[in-house]
Amino acid sequence: MAKVSLTPLGVAALALLVEAPMHPYEMYQLLMARQEDRLVKVRPGTLYHAVGRLEEAGLVEAAGIDRAGNRPERTTYRITGTGREALTERLRSMLAEPVNEYPSFPHAIAEAHNLPSGVVVELLDQRVASLEQQLDFLHRGEESVVERGIERRFWLDVKYQQSMLRTEIDWIRGFQDELRSGQLPW
Repeated sequence: MAKVSLTPLGVAALALLVEAPMHPYEMYQLLMARQEDRLVKVRPGTLYHAVGRLEEAGLVEAAGIDRAGNRPERTTYRITGTGREALTERLRSMLAEPVNEYPSFPHAIAEAHNLPSGVVVELLDQRVASLEQQLDFLHRGEESVVERGIERRFWLDVKYQQSMLRTEIDWIRGFQDELRSGQLPW
């Protein structure tokens, strides 16, 4: 068995298989239905490859093969005991250990002094508008899951993302105020 480093997509796949055995396309559909593509970059092809790597590493195994009509055979996978251990270990590490993921916005802010302050304010207005759209989307999503009675533990990421977006919007607005007022020499 090969040692595999669990990517975010690998974590998502294993987490789905904890719920129930399924085939990769079913996993893809479920990720998209849950709008988890906000958290993990996912495409059908990359998911099939990720599941293949998980199988090579012994973290998942074929649970059966079925065929519906004229469609090709589909292999259904289930998580193994080793897969559960790997998922648990990776989640523990992701929760406990901060990692600098090198987002582009802090880098852009660090270099923003290379543009005129008026341009920076204007560009940040565009960013805030986009962030507010994302925040509205998350609020609608929250309302939907609450209406359906889905336990909060299954959508904690929505609350986290809302908080992060509000914080970023607040920081940007404060920064823009400093630029507009001349409080921050440019």
